[in-house]
Amino acid sequence: PINWKKGIVEEQFLYDTASFPSCHAGTLAETPEGLAAAFFGGTYERHPDVCIYISRKTETGWTAPVEAANGIQNDTLRYPTWNPVLYQIPEGDLLLFYKVGPKPSEWWGMLKRSSDNGHTWSEAELLPNGNIGPVKNKPVLLDDGTLLCPSSTEGNGWLVHFESTGDWGRTWERSEGINNPSVHSIIQPSILKHPNGDLQILCRSRNSVLVTSWSSDK
Repeated sequence: PINWKKGIVEEQFLYDTASFPSCHAGTLAETPEGLAAAFFGGTYERHPDVCIYISRKTETGWTAPVEAANGIQNDTLRYPTWNPVLYQIPEGDLLLFYKVGPKPSEWWGMLKRSSDNGHTWSEAELLPNGNIGPVKNKPVLLDDGTLLCPSSTEGNGWLVHFESTGDWGRTWERSEGINNPSVHSIIQPSILKHPNGDLQILCRSRNSVLVTSWSSDK
């Protein structure tokens, strides 16, 4: 049998106890100061108390989870947060993409920035024009400086699309959906960069398979 653990450098829990009973959708980024991790935590997925938490790896271990974002709208309205995605800009800010809303078919994309490796965060920015950002898995930096974000929607069937930004999230372009949901019902693509420059995605599906697609033109 294949020893699939051979490539694992280290294996550990981020925390032993926390103020919330449930967490989900972890994401990692390598900052100049070390690894940072984010996830959403709360009573249970979809509960309005679900927030985005950050832990940082230090010489003495992982820091206790600290709230980085929540879904509070006003004094009487609060929504859950969802699916954080960390991205470290080369020689720049650490970006935190996440979603806010009552459910995946109605959520919207948000962005925060950290200039100190995840210790503190900017005010939340609403992504424009209904953009979601990377829906669950990491964006990929193309050779021309474009940050390509794999995304998807669930409101009218499971549909994969892409969002891209050339200025680290200040302006955006968005593609049409690439699949027919009645044929391939897919969400949450991951992007793989191949040595020859081709891009490949792997998608979660309702078709009892992983679904893939390729691009040779960025």
